[in-house]
Amino acid sequence: MSSDDVAAGGFAARLGARPEATEDGSARLAFEVTEDHLNPAGTLHGGVLATLVDTAMGMAVRTTTGDGDVPATSQLTVTYLRPGKPGPLIVTARVRTRGEHLTVCEADVEQDDRSLAHAVATFALLHR
Repeated sequence: MSSDDVAAGGFAARLGARPEATEDGSARLAFEVTEDHLNPAGTLHGGVLATLVDTAMGMAVRTTTGDGDVPATSQLTVTYLRPGKPGPLIVTARVRTRGEHLTVCEADVEQDDRSLAHAVATFALLHR
């Protein structure tokens, strides 16, 4: 599956998330942190990071589902390891465990070859 097949989606796309690659059970997003994404302390807002990891993991899940299934986040835990700053970053996500109704994913965020955040999420598969 190519990055054209799995888009970042409305809100994440408006933030500037750009899908770079998707494969069976994995996805990678690129993102350029700008001044608009910073909190009052001058570092990358945690909500932006949460959106990016959630989006990347949802993309990874979608590479493993049928056309009628829609992944819905039912649980998300983000561990913030260090503050982000303006500049490029990469989010990589992968499906860890796929059950009949629930799928568990992990994601990592890196900037300047350093880890910014690690996330784990559980997705429910909704049938359209």
